[in-house]
Amino acid sequence: MKKILLSILACLFLPNFALASVRVLDGDSLRLSKKEEIRLIGIDAPEYKQKCYDSQGNAYDCGEKAKKALIKLVKGKKVTCQKLKKDIYKRDLSECFVGEKSLNLEMLKQGWAVVYRSKDERLLEAQAYAKENKLGMWQGKFMKPELWRALNRK
Repeated sequence: MKKILLSILACLFLPNFALASVRVLDGDSLRLSKKEEIRLIGIDAPEYKQKCYDSQGNAYDCGEKAKKALIKLVKGKKVTCQKLKKDIYKRDLSECFVGEKSLNLEMLKQGWAVVYRSKDERLLEAQAYAKENKLGMWQGKFMKPELWRALNRK
């Protein structure tokens, strides 16, 4: 009940905005303009140069695949985002939609992102679906993007 009430209050008081032309930066980030970057809240997609391994142990560019998956979800469609907060880099942390379909959930369901610092049941269920069905990165082995970033800092 508390979650439902919070969701209703968020919808009433937090700004929503529609993006006419959105640019996909990677599997969990969109650009609205030169100064406005949106990060899909609650998910973490592999970095663009990150490699993953398929079920046979062959390396593939999972960061590129995640970006392409998000491009496919938004291409030619109206994207609506609900800003929830800002991150330490001043990016808007948002849940974004095409129609009623959450891009955040879709990236998890397709297996091209993992849950990031969230206990949201919807996100956890979407990730479990991809894992159980061996979709996206879950088809083989991968390093969580957060760990990959930490190990590959220059």
